[in-house]
Amino acid sequence: MSLQDQVRFVKNVTSWKEMKPGFYHGHVSYLDFAKFGVKKKPIYINVIRDPIERLVSYYYFLRFGDDYRPGLRRRKQGDKKTFDECVAAGGSDCAPEKLWLQIPFFCGHSSECWNVGSRWALEQAKYNLINEYFLVGVTEELEDFIMLLEAALPRFFRGATELYRTGKKSHLRKTTEKKLPTKETIAKLQQSEIWKMENEFYEFALEQFQFVRAHAVREKDGELYILAQNFFYEKIYPKSN
Repeated sequence: MSLQDQVRFVKNVTSWKEMKPGFYHGHVSYLDFAKFGVKKKPIYINVIRDPIERLVSYYYFLRFGDDYRPGLRRRKQGDKKTFDECVAAGGSDCAPEKLWLQIPFFCGHSSECWNVGSRWALEQAKYNLINEYFLVGVTEELEDFIMLLEAALPRFFRGATELYRTGKKSHLRKTTEKKLPTKETIAKLQQSEIWKMENEFYEFALEQFQFVRAHAVREKDGELYILAQNFFYEKIYPKSN
């Protein structure tokens, strides 16, 4: 976002009074609200994905869309070239540079965040994930992510886990006509430094998510359940009359 759009966005989010709590959903790179002199800031949550799986899915999404709006014409509609063929031909839509996305989004709006292959951007993205995001999940473990959100933020997510399990729309946004890449294609992408950095960030996020989950969830008879409160107050002052 431009600087003026950042100001507009922060003002809109912090001054909204018509209906609370508010939930904002969209593709927005991390924005430090404190930078704009406001006391309130949103609770950031996010979901990330294996970097190669994300790129493959996006490649076919641009050509065939998804099951959410199947009739919508896509930008690359008509291009029948597979992802494997694109990589073999050195195409721009499947170039390693296209993997550079999740790091800059978590890094933020600094110019260095969008410098492809920046080690500083990677470290800043890690810092923000730990210090500025309430919870970051992974698509491969989406149900656990929803369960944790419901347990921690019931005002927003009460009933979300059951809805995900039994609802009819959990499948939406699945890319159409997606073909899994070959081992050769994956190996070629994994040779790039950009993949190594994006994968490092993904593994970092996955480890943090699994750490949070391990301290909040247990499995019994094949079912996951949230742990009860595990702390107590020994003394509370002042004592009530």
